[in-house]
Amino acid sequence: MQNWDDVRIFLAIARSGQILGAARALGLNHATVARRLNALEETFGVRLFTRRTRGCDLTAEGEALLDRAEIMESAMLEAQGEVGQSGGAVAGSVRIGAPDGFGVAFLARRLGKLMDRHPGLTVQLVPVPRSFSLSRREADIAITVERPTEGRLVARKLVDYSLGLYASRDYLDRYGAPQRVEDLGGHRLVGYVEDLIFTPSLNFSRELWKDWRSDIEVSSATGQTEAVRAGAGIGILHGYIARSCADLLPVLPALTFERSYWLVMHEDLRAISRVALVADFIVGEVMAAKDDFR
Repeated sequence: MQNWDDVRIFLAIARSGQILGAARALGLNHATVARRLNALEETFGVRLFTRRTRGCDLTAEGEALLDRAEIMESAMLEAQGEVGQSGGAVAGSVRIGAPDGFGVAFLARRLGKLMDRHPGLTVQLVPVPRSFSLSRREADIAITVERPTEGRLVARKLVDYSLGLYASRDYLDRYGAPQRVEDLGGHRLVGYVEDLIFTPSLNFSRELWKDWRSDIEVSSATGQTEAVRAGAGIGILHGYIARSCADLLPVLPALTFERSYWLVMHEDLRAISRVALVADFIVGEVMAAKDDFR
């Protein structure tokens, strides 16, 4: 292969499944990526992708090249890590993918402290209710609610956290508090949009009560919290978020759930000094606040 840029373009197309998606990920023009791919295929004398209206599929030759390209990528990342650790200030970009509850309510407010220590860093926090593919480099670091079991990933348990039923003081004044779980049938309930739940471990409403039916469905933890605070109904909220809101009260406090946050990265990125530094910062901040999560 001619140079590292060719590897980057090939990998970006393979991972996104689209020339347009690869162009966006690389910050390049669509025509430039298509032209470079054509040149690359001419160099090898084979088709690396089958172009379809919905995107690009790897051919058998492309699949064979993918393994070699990822080896080259790993070598480049390792070299970058060694150079970055040889001296000087840590600089560059690190993207963190996180559930919106953790990302917005916990991590976002602490990033200023990280920037004070390392002004050369650029931190991209993507706090959305979805999962991230580290193998496709959608993020450098991912915070997950389940430990990954596949792929060349390194996972570290961050902390256990609790969830419980909460309602606003105003809602409980108007409608009263349920005394047992079956009483929830007479209340407005706030929960997730079920078909958008990206992992079964977040479907706690049915675990709490098999007859749970949400009247208001919000596809983010922070959105549910705001709806409950506004008196929309009773919801299952993250305890570390709800306890920081003076206008929220626990409902049926004996009913709680426990989940865990994991910090995950691709094993190739462990040697990158800026990624390791940001990972260590997240771990340190969580450890300092671990009592808030329980």
